[in-house]
Amino acid sequence: MRLKADLTLLFVALLWGFGFLAQSAAAGEVGALLFNGARWLLGALVMLPLVKFRLQVTKESLPWMMVAGFVLFLGGGLQQTGLEFTTVGNAGFITGIYVVLIPILLTIFWREKISHLIWAAAATTAVGVYFLSMGGPIKLNIGDLLMLLGAFMWAFHVIVIGKAVKLVPVLHFVIGQNIFCGILNLIFGLIFQSDTLPALIPNWISILYLSLVSTAIGFTLQAYGQRHAPPADAAIILSMEAVFAALIGWLFLKEQLTLLQILGCGLIFAAIVFSQVITIRQNKFDETQMVEINH
Repeated sequence: MRLKADLTLLFVALLWGFGFLAQSAAAGEVGALLFNGARWLLGALVMLPLVKFRLQVTKESLPWMMVAGFVLFLGGGLQQTGLEFTTVGNAGFITGIYVVLIPILLTIFWREKISHLIWAAAATTAVGVYFLSMGGPIKLNIGDLLMLLGAFMWAFHVIVIGKAVKLVPVLHFVIGQNIFCGILNLIFGLIFQSDTLPALIPNWISILYLSLVSTAIGFTLQAYGQRHAPPADAAIILSMEAVFAALIGWLFLKEQLTLLQILGCGLIFAAIVFSQVITIRQNKFDETQMVEINH
């Protein structure tokens, strides 16, 4: 079961990596809010047959759906807007920072302790983001900044998913969060970006891919994977999304990275892997201690 969960999450990372390509194609043409509204609502619609069009919303599941949907609303909006100003490769690597942010957020909001080595990994990530954002001349790319803010939202989302799937039915939860996220995007999109509404039709392929593959399939498989894979496994495997995004940007969009940016990517990826190795070893140490205590 654990091996299946790990392979499932790796597949999700690949789907999301290709998702950056679809998002990049529509960025700048369709307002981010309207684009995401169409994506999430269509993603929820195609999933309704899986629950026989009977969505179960209970007092226990509704708060989880709303919180997850709101975080997706923020993360998706920041990511889609950021893609107007940065490359697919940059977007993928900076989004991958959420893996390092997760233990930091758990410490701040859930009072969980993390080692000094994790903080070192976080600092290394910050240096990597700086190099990646500069790209040679000293300048700040607003798209990279938006991606970084979005990374915080994705970190919160992974935390919420990890807690929610152990308490509520997975399919109903995923559909509920998608609907809530889609409605928020649609409302604000019609208010602030109605002039880009006609551009939805020419970009139907991007919307269809993100709705069916990244949203309906990807987020559902993520939820199922996180039910069976330990958090450390899930985080490091999902971080491969950044690697896939960079490779896809290089293969399909002919995006180039300077040596400084490549160094930044290397630092970010190294920090991601390093932080998860530490977590895995700590978990094994805790398990060993527990066994010794029981004996």
